[in-house]
Formats: sequence, C-alpha cells, structure tokens
Amino acid sequence: MNQNQKLVTLLSLYIAQSIPMSFFSTVVPVIMRMEHYSLTSIGLVQLVKVPWILKFLWAPMIDRNSISVNHYKRWIIGSELFYAFIIASIGFLNLQTDFTTIIVMMVIAFFFSATQDIATDAFAVRILRVKERGTGNGIQAAGSFVGALVGSGVLLALYSHVGWSTLLFILSGFITVALIPLYLFRYEEHLLPRNSTPASMKDVLTFFKLPNMGKRVLLLFLFYAGFIGMMAMIKPFFVDHGLSIEDIAFISGIFGTSVGVLSALSAGLIIRKFGSGRAIYFIAFFNIVATSFFTLISTGYDARYMFYIGAALLWGSYAMSSALVYTISMETVRPGREGSDYTIQIIIPHMSGLLMAVLSGKVANHFGYTTLFLIETSITVFVFFAIRWLYINNTQEEEEETMA
Repeated sequence: MNQNQKLVTLLSLYIAQSIPMSFFSTVVPVIMRMEHYSLTSIGLVQLVKVPWILKFLWAPMIDRNSISVNHYKRWIIGSELFYAFIIASIGFLNLQTDFTTIIVMMVIAFFFSATQDIATDAFAVRILRVKERGTGNGIQAAGSFVGALVGSGVLLALYSHVGWSTLLFILSGFITVALIPLYLFRYEEHLLPRNSTPASMKDVLTFFKLPNMGKRVLLLFLFYAGFIGMMAMIKPFFVDHGLSIEDIAFISGIFGTSVGVLSALSAGLIIRKFGSGRAIYFIAFFNIVATSFFTLISTGYDARYMFYIGAALLWGSYAMSSALVYTISMETVRPGREGSDYTIQIIIPHMSGLLMAVLSGKVANHFGYTTLFLIETSITVFVFFAIRWLYINNTQEEEEETMA
C-alpha cells in the first residue's frame, strides 16, 4: 500500500469533517449577527458541538465486530453521506423563519460528523504502521487547520456572493466529493479474529484500568492546558492592545492558521524521524517558548512585529501538540476497540481545553493578562519536567521501526 495514498485519503476525510465544523461554529454566528439575531440565539449555535463531546458513548457500537478496515470504511461512507444530506437539507430552510429547526438539524448533522470521526480515527489506527503515525497525525492536524481556514474564511467571503442556500449546497457537495479517495482506497490486511465479547459501553470503563492509564490521562489533560487559555484570550488581548478587526482577522485567522498547517506537517516529520518518545520533549519545550513569549509581550514589549511572532509561536505550539497527542493516543488502543479507546483519549485534552478556556477569562478579568500568561507558562514548564514520569510508550515496536 502506497503511503501517499493513505495520507491523501486521511487528509480528504479530516478536511471534510473540519470545514463544516468551522463554518457552523464561527461563520454562522457572524451571519446571524448580520441578520440582527440576539446574542442569546447566537450562543445556541454552540450546541452543535455537543455530539463531539459525547461521542465516546456510541464509539463502542462502531467498534462492534470490527474485524477489518472495510468495517470502518462503511461507517465513514454511510455517516458522511448522511452528514452531507442533512447539510444540503438545511440549505432549503430560511435562517430567519426556521431557526429552531436549523439548530436541531445541525446537531443531528454533527452527530453523523462525530460518528465519521470515530470511524476515521479507528481507520487511521488500522492502516498506519507505527513509523507512519507521526506523518499521518501531522496530516490529521494539518487537515483540521486547513478546514478552519476554509470554513471560517473562504466560506464567509463566498456568503455575500452566493447566499445561504447555495453555500450550504456547495458545502454538502464538497463533503460528498471528499469521499472519492476513500471509495478508491484498497487495503490488504490480516483480519482480526472475531472477538467473543463485542465492544460495549463496558469497554469505556475498562479502558481506564489499563496499565499506567492514570499517568496517560494526566498527561493528556495537562498537555493543552498550558497554552489553550492563551488561545482563548488572544483576540481580546489583541483588541486591548489596539489592533483593528482586520489586523486580528489576518494575524490570527490567516497568518496563524497557515503557520498551524505548516507546523502540524513539521511535527509529523519530527515524530516520524525521532519517535514520539523524543519528539514529546521538543514539542513540550516549544510550548514553553510560545507561552513565555506571550508573557513577555503582555509586560509591555508589544511592538507590532511581536504580535506576528507570538501568533506564529502559539499556533505552531497548538498544531504540533495536536499532532503529538493524536500520535501518542494511537499507542494505547486495544485490537477491536480502536474507535472507542482513541476517542476516549482525544476527548480528555479537549475537555481540559474547554475548562481552561472558561477559567482563562475569569483569571484575565480579575488579575490581568500577565498573571494568566504566567500561570499558563508554569503549566508548560511543569509538563516538560513531568514527561519522564507521565509518558510511558505502550507501542513497544516503535523504537525498532523508528531506528530502521
């Protein structure tokens, strides 16, 4: 199997799921505000993310009887077609008169999107050899950033030219076309023996009883925590330092996201060359540099070029950390439970990020940006020195394949 074919297939799938997510969570609120919706109504749009937080609940159902890659391939195709169909159906509705219906349909659409994500992650675990995982997860992270760039930038620009319905039809069509590489994908594998105990919700609980899982959970919980609060506060921080909306859109939305794409790909190459056991130290140290730099800016070193450097470091930190977290999460998955085990691990840093994003606003409001950034930097320093204790690689053959 050609590695490039694997990477192209994964890239198309991850871009297909991230563009609608970005569109509905960032662009739709902008469109709604332009249509004079209340902030309360706009806040309801964030409900579309609920299925992604709860997706571990039905991950075992997807893993049931999962003896082959084709099992997950069918799940991906089926859920993505439903996803595209619902998005196209929303295009027939009027944002002004059918708001409640649109919200409900968006939640349903994101249920299928989350289902596709579970199956795609399990599919990636199955088809990527250990030495390919760094590159594969760099592609996954890069696909998410490309999706964010297109979903929050390009589609917003298109809206004023083509309107609501046409934009939704275009989005639905793209999701469908993105299935072509997967449809053409052929993979020969040794089938797993059919498990006598099919995957179930019990597997969610037994996962946490695996050896060293307490340390792994703590590592995943803390790894994003040191910079995600800065990510949440970066736009208000720029506003308070006199940047215009256009400046912020470019620095954070276009420049920062583009750096994120390149950083994710670079992280994949680093992980492939040196293995996750060494790459984790490099990326954790880079996180310290990024958070320390923003702390420096907050103390008064706020020349315009510093904002660009800070955004590049922060987005680069986020992208590389994402690629790393995706990779190490593949190290602890049980055969026949790939979707469930991987999903559980990925949810942990996202829950941590949500908590830090909420707390960061309170800390910054009461104690100022510098205090918040010092706390965030302290977390990255702690993580760096705790890696030796927290990180245990459960993929025993990784070092052999990396050195080969």
